[in-house]
Amino acid sequence: MTALPTFTLAIVGAGPRGVGVLERLSANAAGLLGDRRIEVHLIDPFPPGPGRVWRYEQSPLLRMNSMPEDVTVFTDDTVRIDGPVRPGPSLIEWVRQVRAGKLAYPVPDDVRAEFDSLASTDFPTRRLQSRYLEWFYREVVAELPPGITVVEHLATAESIDDDETVRLSDGTTVSADAVVLTVGHLDAVPDSRERELESFAEQHELSYYPAGYTADVDYSAVPAGEPVLVRGFGLAFVDLMLLLTEGRGGRFEELPCGGLRYHPSGAEPVLHVGSRRGVPYHAKTGYRLRGKPLQLPRFFDKRAIDGLTGPLDFRADVWPLIAKELAWAYYTELFTGHPDRVRTDFAIFADKFADLPWCSSEMDDLIATAVPALEDRLDLERLDRPFAGRRFDSGEEFGKAVRKYIESDLARRADVHYSADLGAFMALLSVIGQLPALLATGRLTAASQVSDMDGWFHGFFSYYASGPPPRRLDELLALADAGVVSFLGADISIAADETAGTFVASSTSHPDTVAARTLIEARLPDASVPRVSDPLLRNLRDTGALAEETVPDVDGATLPSGRIATTLNDFRLVTVDGSAHPRRFAVGPHTSVRSAGAFTRPRTNAISFRQNDALAREILRLANP
Repeated sequence: MTALPTFTLAIVGAGPRGVGVLERLSANAAGLLGDRRIEVHLIDPFPPGPGRVWRYEQSPLLRMNSMPEDVTVFTDDTVRIDGPVRPGPSLIEWVRQVRAGKLAYPVPDDVRAEFDSLASTDFPTRRLQSRYLEWFYREVVAELPPGITVVEHLATAESIDDDETVRLSDGTTVSADAVVLTVGHLDAVPDSRERELESFAEQHELSYYPAGYTADVDYSAVPAGEPVLVRGFGLAFVDLMLLLTEGRGGRFEELPCGGLRYHPSGAEPVLHVGSRRGVPYHAKTGYRLRGKPLQLPRFFDKRAIDGLTGPLDFRADVWPLIAKELAWAYYTELFTGHPDRVRTDFAIFADKFADLPWCSSEMDDLIATAVPALEDRLDLERLDRPFAGRRFDSGEEFGKAVRKYIESDLARRADVHYSADLGAFMALLSVIGQLPALLATGRLTAASQVSDMDGWFHGFFSYYASGPPPRRLDELLALADAGVVSFLGADISIAADETAGTFVASSTSHPDTVAARTLIEARLPDASVPRVSDPLLRNLRDTGALAEETVPDVDGATLPSGRIATTLNDFRLVTVDGSAHPRRFAVGPHTSVRSAGAFTRPRTNAISFRQNDALAREILRLANP
């Protein structure tokens, strides 16, 4: 028999997601590839492994918001996949093995000190994570089976012809049999409101920075000593805060009694920050669970999801199940880890809890009877919007309240007395893992899926579970004390004052306003195929080869989600005519399938690992039908 020609696969995006797909191709090859050979072309202008977001060439001030014991790129026996599991070290295990001489890795001098001192509960720099991802990629390549080879292209993919020829920015082409887009978050050109603000800034010689990835934006022109309005109080703000303060020569001093003092360099602007909530994301916890192991999911599992009858409203029909899941984990940890603070045996409480609907008067009575201290009861509405309905006499008074809120959050996240909070965090991770099963039912109304699940709930998850290291909030307090940061309030509004020729910020938290000549959007752009700025995705969109996901509604209408349309079961790109392309695939958080990060906590049956395995097996079947 004549040997089949080499199957050529182009993976556009060589960050941890693209390398994760490559690893799964390698792991599954023995069972599915046969005698066929595959040549994988990794296409990315940034180094393979870390890619753009985790590239080594970024500020050493920028850190992960995960501890190294909670970071892995390897599958384990909790991951429910058809392919073989190939375990490997977590970030902290990798560091320890290198330190012990069990793994040969040349540690660069500029991360040597961090490498030598890193503990499992530290928050590593992104540059250290970059080295872990680089090592992972080199290991994957070194362990490829004989039938798979890799070609690297440090270039940008700009277009794909009808015959799957991928054209690159350096003038080369790749004649592919199949293409995988590991797209990550979509960069986007400004929306209509941002364009209005850009135009206003140009007319009045102001500065406006639209939404973007902080490490990629040049903020060198932000003037020292002047007020700057910042809209957004999440991780993007934390990065911005460091780059414009310590990154400009300021210095944090550890105080003997705890906390920090900031010593300005004089090059800092004055940052006035606000958002919908008016407060920063919750700090990451610094302790472990002390009660009985959590059994998750308990109430938001596949059986419960399959039992939901449509049409479904996320807030009315799904959120009560999620809230009950969070409360179950929270109270499991409270009762079993801190039995002195409850009045009822956990087994009795658990039986009654299981039978009652969330947010019912009976559930409220059960919790009030069993948990005497108000601060020990889970209040999800207050957690979500801590300053809702509160109005202060001035910005100064609001600032004092925010400071107290941050100090309380830091104390709570550092004290194992409050380990029930970690229980709720673990339940949130479990819920994220169940959302694909909910989407697969097709029973959510379009508006609820787009605005409630993708909008409000995703924001709540990020705010509660994806916050910064505690030190960052200590630094925020020190910057506020030094007069370098002030707090604008909740439900922030930005106006373009034509008379004064400035941006003006106000909020619902107090009557004061702040005017400034610089406005920064401290956030990533929302998913938007219509506004996508990547040249390849824009070209595919304009030629009809890539479509925006439209979510069907119960009345037959549809609602655009902004995401790249893909099939849910095999990740194929959907074209504008609604057909699935046989040889083009896409995975990432801004596709129809949705996913969490490319790496994850160990032993959590991570969605991204499951998706990578299923995609790799689909490609291998395509290569060897």
